[in-house]
Amino acid sequence: MAEKSIQEVQDEIIEEFSVLSGDMEMTVFYMMELGQKMPAMDEAYRTEDNIVKGCQSKVWLYPEMENDRVQWQCDSNTEITKGLVSLLRRVLNDRSPDDILSAEIYFPEKIGMSRFIGTQRSNGFAAMIKQMRNYAQACKVKMEH
Repeated sequence: MAEKSIQEVQDEIIEEFSVLSGDMEMTVFYMMELGQKMPAMDEAYRTEDNIVKGCQSKVWLYPEMENDRVQWQCDSNTEITKGLVSLLRRVLNDRSPDDILSAEIYFPEKIGMSRFIGTQRSNGFAAMIKQMRNYAQACKVKMEH
C-alpha cells in the first residue's frame, strides 16, 4: 500500500520543481533524470496494445493488480516523455482503482508543466492520464466480477 496519499505525492513534486525556480533547462534535465530513475518495464509489455494513443512519442502503460491495487509498468522511447510518465506513475502507483478514478491531478498546472513541454506533449500527457483512468476502470470491473 502506498505510504503517502495522492495529494501528498503531488505536493512533494510541486516542492521539488519549485527548487528549480522555473529554469527551463534545469527543469527539462530534471524531468529526464526522473525518467532514468523509473523502474524498467518488462519487455513483454512493450507491445502495440499497451501504447498510449494520442502521444507523439511512444508511451507504454501496463497495469497489474496486486492486493486490489494497481501497479504500473511504464516506459517511453524519449527521455522527456519517460520523465513525464514517471511522475504519473509516482502519483498513481499502488493505488486502488477508485483512488485513481477519483484523483484530481493538479501538479502539472502547479509546476507550470505546459511552459516546458509544449502543446503536443501536454496533449500526450492528458492522453496518459486518460489511459490510466481507463485501465483503472477496467481493473475495477474485473475486481467486482
